Amino acid sequence: MNTSFLRRSWVTFSTYIVGFYASGLNRFVIKGADNIPASGGVLLAANHISAYETIFLPWAIVRHHPFQMVWAPAKEELFAKPLQRLIYSSWGAFPVRRGRDVKANRVIENLLKDQKVMLFPEGTRHRDGRLGKGNRGVGKIIHETRPVIIPTALVGLNRWKFPGLGQSACVIFGKPLDVSDLYAMPNSKETHQLIVERVMDAIAEQLKQEGAYVGQA
Repeated sequence: MNTSFLRRSWVTFSTYIVGFYASGLNRFVIKGADNIPASGGVLLAANHISAYETIFLPWAIVRHHPFQMVWAPAKEELFAKPLQRLIYSSWGAFPVRRGRDVKANRVIENLLKDQKVMLFPEGTRHRDGRLGKGNRGVGKIIHETRPVIIPTALVGLNRWKFPGLGQSACVIFGKPLDVSDLYAMPNSKETHQLIVERVMDAIAEQLKQEGAYVGQA
């Protein structure tokens, strides 16, 4: 997908402003960013603990890959007001309805041909930091598009207050996840479930290594 240099410049500029707050005024630490490929279809699959993730994750990615877009589905309520719609859309967000949204899934699949997309497989936030079950639809998207999968673990953002100073949190980008053995299985609901479970297991392992795993929701 071709995105204008002006738009990509705006995204880079605005994420650096966010980064000043996140990593300058607070202590948002970025680990494993070298695991994110510079090009190609990349799915950044993260646990979902805070509303701030959709703001701080792009900073963590664009800091190491400037002038690139990071696309993300967001609940359609955020696009109800014209100004909000303009801002979120300019950053690469696009609306998705609760439940099964065929149109949004097609947008994601098209983007994953050559773009970076962040998704939260749980589909809902767990403010207590527990890890929920992954949505089978994410496994289907992965099976259909075969992107590079970067399991992404977020820690501490669920304790942040806004505005605030000196707050600690981190994001850990894992090594690309190999699910090639599952691609060889039939294109079925069972296979899709196995794929998303492996993604969630990889996120759980990163949280455990960070000493931040608090169990399943």
